[in-house]
Order: sequence, then C-alpha cells, then structure tokens
Amino acid sequence: MESGDPTGWFDRLYSAGVAGEVPMPWDRSNAAPLLVDWAKDRSFAPGRAVVVGCGLGADAEYLASLGFTTTAFDVSPTAVEVASGRHPGSTVDYRVADLLDPPPEWPGAFDLVVEIFTVQAIPRTHRDAATAAVRRLVAPGGALLVIAGSGNGDESGPPWPLTREEVEAFACEGVEVVGIEELDRWRAEFRRRPGRLR
Repeated sequence: MESGDPTGWFDRLYSAGVAGEVPMPWDRSNAAPLLVDWAKDRSFAPGRAVVVGCGLGADAEYLASLGFTTTAFDVSPTAVEVASGRHPGSTVDYRVADLLDPPPEWPGAFDLVVEIFTVQAIPRTHRDAATAAVRRLVAPGGALLVIAGSGNGDESGPPWPLTREEVEAFACEGVEVVGIEELDRWRAEFRRRPGRLR
C-alpha cells in the first residue's frame, strides 16, 4: 500500500475478487446486522441517506427500503459496477467517489450517514482526514452511525480497528455523541446540532 494513495488498494482488491483471484471482499447479500438492529426500533422521516464505502450495496439497499433517498459511494469503480449490476432497477444512486475528496455538494447534505468498516480500512496516517470527511457529510440535525472493529491500535492491518478514542473523534464541529456501544465491535451514533454548518 502506497502512503500517497491510501485508498487505491480498494479497487485492486475488488478487481482481484471479480477475477476470482481472491474472495470478493465484503461480499454479503444482507445489510450489516448492527445496522438492522439499530434501525428496527426507529421511525424515520423521509430524508437523504449516504453509505460511505458502500461495497456491493447491501446496506444501501436496506436504507432505500426504509424510505431514504439513498446515495452510496465507493472509491472502487469495480465495486460500484458490481453493486449496480446486482441491484437492477434500484433507487439507490451508486457513485464512484473518494471519501478523502468528495463532491463539493455533499458536505452537510445527508440526514443519515452510515459508515461501516471504511475508516478502519484507511491507514492511520489518513484517519483524522477520513473521520472528518465522514463527519462533514452530516446535515444539521442529521444522524451518523459508525460501525467498526474494536481494537487497541494494532498496526498489522488493514484493517486497523478503531480505538475508543478514534470512535469518539467523530464527535467534533457540531457533531455530538448519542451513544457508543462496544458489542462484538463498535456501534456508535452521533447527531449534528441543528443550525447552520460552520
């Protein structure tokens, strides 16, 4: 992995998966259980959702089924192509985009931001930037759900599981902690205060 290209390895991995050289990464047909469990007792007003590092689309399709106008992006063109092909006729807007350089119209645009296992797959040298980029997607009054592996700073990744301090770092710039659970992994909910973005 090149330090100047912290996300380029994702597409190489997905391409190898499509070619049958390795198991397809993050290949699942159902939404993440900790996302489903979090959502099941909540009622959601219609709004815009975004899935960060959407992979093959299971989480995005689930959010769309809840009534969200859903954008799902991945830095890997291969992942986005496979996700789109798996879900023909989907209402999800699948996009190729880089978390570290998102489209200019996205900051503050989403009522629900879902981040599952993406930040932990980015080298720690770029973790602060990735965390800030996720946080900036949240609209005023909007929610952020983070699901990540838990760990103690092990450097043998990827992935590099998040420490509690790294999970708490999503709470900044008007985004506040609602709750942090350490289950078999982290599940953390945040909310941005209403009002204008800084």
